[in-house]
Amino acid sequence: MTVAKPQAKPKRKVLLYPGEDGYFVVEVPSLPGCISQGKTRQEAVANICEAITLYIEVLQDRGEPVPDDTVEIVLV
Repeated sequence: MTVAKPQAKPKRKVLLYPGEDGYFVVEVPSLPGCISQGKTRQEAVANICEAITLYIEVLQDRGEPVPDDTVEIVLV
């Protein structure tokens, strides 16, 4: 009997920056409108992970495609 291992979720690039209110803001460029925040960097990252999961679940429930993470980081 073979037991299926849970597949790791693909990673997404996010933007993390301090907001004007002192919270950290996190956005997911590959998922339009997927944004969260937290009092600390760790809290903001945990919150955006949950938001990404829920965002993708909603897309799948609606039968909509999940966008690939094609964001490229370029310093200019």
